[in-house]
Amino acid sequence: MATEAFYGNSVRQQRPKSRLPPLPIALSSYTTHRPISTLPNDSPITPYIESKESFYNLQTHESNDSQPRFYGAGEGPKANDSDRFSENVPLRPPVDLSPSDEHPPQESRRENESPLPHPVSHRRRKKRREPEKKGFFQGRVPWVVYTLTLIQVTVFIAEMVKNSLLTGTPIEIHPTVNPMLGPSIYVLINMGARYVPCMRSTDGIQNSPVMITWPCPNTTSADVNSPMNRCQLSDLCGFSPVPDPYVGDTLTNQPQPNQWFRFIIPMFLHAGIIHISFNILLQLTLGREMEKEIGSLRFLLVYLSSGIFGFVLGGNFAPSGVASTGCSGALFGIIAIMLLDLLYSWKDRKSPGKELAFIILDIVISFVLGLLPGLDNFAHIGGFLMGLVLGICILHSPNILRERVGSDDGPHSPVTTKARRRKDGVKEFAKEPVGFFRGRKPLWWAWWLVRAAALIGALVCFIILLDNFYKYRTTCSWCKYLSCLNINNWCDVGNIQLQNTNVSNNRRDLFTFPGHASLQDFF
Repeated sequence: MATEAFYGNSVRQQRPKSRLPPLPIALSSYTTHRPISTLPNDSPITPYIESKESFYNLQTHESNDSQPRFYGAGEGPKANDSDRFSENVPLRPPVDLSPSDEHPPQESRRENESPLPHPVSHRRRKKRREPEKKGFFQGRVPWVVYTLTLIQVTVFIAEMVKNSLLTGTPIEIHPTVNPMLGPSIYVLINMGARYVPCMRSTDGIQNSPVMITWPCPNTTSADVNSPMNRCQLSDLCGFSPVPDPYVGDTLTNQPQPNQWFRFIIPMFLHAGIIHISFNILLQLTLGREMEKEIGSLRFLLVYLSSGIFGFVLGGNFAPSGVASTGCSGALFGIIAIMLLDLLYSWKDRKSPGKELAFIILDIVISFVLGLLPGLDNFAHIGGFLMGLVLGICILHSPNILRERVGSDDGPHSPVTTKARRRKDGVKEFAKEPVGFFRGRKPLWWAWWLVRAAALIGALVCFIILLDNFYKYRTTCSWCKYLSCLNINNWCDVGNIQLQNTNVSNNRRDLFTFPGHASLQDFF
């Protein structure tokens, strides 16, 4: 702008010289320039040309007749270094200016014109960063934990809303108060809690000599003659129609209750605010860290398998009148994985003793709480056992074993790092099944036999328990002591009993008497 204004106005009017002494112009930035030998000597301005790397090259500005001309040449004063208004900048060839045109055309100006040249070699080009390629299950974000937590919180809000619509309050306060600060047990059963009478034919219900009625999901009364307590089993269970038992029915008559999904849905149900708070806290701390270490896919496998196996084990050995909910069994599977990972890398940990003490303390506290009346400790035991078995199958080998067989073996890469080789594990086996086993050491074979035996054993146990649940219904006399303390008849809490009596004062028991079946607070 300064160059244009000066040369444009100087054609008709010469600026008065300033009284101040002329300021010298440092020519250090032009030391790499040299005069153009091909230009005529009568040029009003000594032109300079920069190196090949410069932005400006006056050789490209020569006219067809090889007579370079510049704005300001001719009538105007000569721009020199002694004039402090001069800007010794080489300009483009002139454009004929008419009297009406005081300024050259705007398009004739160089857009990126600068008085000081900047060599191209010094320009820094920003390289385009390519996004890192990460597998869907290889990310650092524990999306499984976050997704499960979101689902569980959403389902719990739905529980509170449904309880509020049915009973008038989000938390059960009639006929009793829910100590977990949540909905009534009848609402939980109606939403999918593991409740044996809704899943199979149960002794004392299908073969009852009298007609049995059940509490309705919206009951708020302890009066057995209230209409709220005169529903059918299908009304209490909900979902797909459950055949109502009738007088003269047997355990083998068809159809039978078969809501098998109650082994899965309870993982997303919780009995109250206290219940879900403890589980979510453990899930967002220990579960989150464990998912980052073993990967999302393996974490999800252990989580679901442990939770389902815990509910299956509880369905076989827990009292048939206990309605079980919560993800405690799944979290016990994660704790088992943490214990194995600690034992595998014991020498590499900074303070393994503290970590072991913390895990054992957590296990002991949870198992002791599971001995309280109405709680299903079998879900905790089953989840922990399944977590141990799956941990042996999917975790890396113990560090001591890896050192002896070679840490570079494909399937023995640590779970705390990403896969270092594309030929590791399943990929290597899929590409070359025979080569995967070639050259392995005997100790490697022995450990993989242990892994295979653990996996087969888990599958066999799962099938046997399911078969026993639906077909044989066999239990043991001492198994109940794993889930209760034999004081004040706590081990009888939850058993379905046929009695000619009213509702017991023990609100944690279930009694079935002629004309009514009553459940009281099972969590």
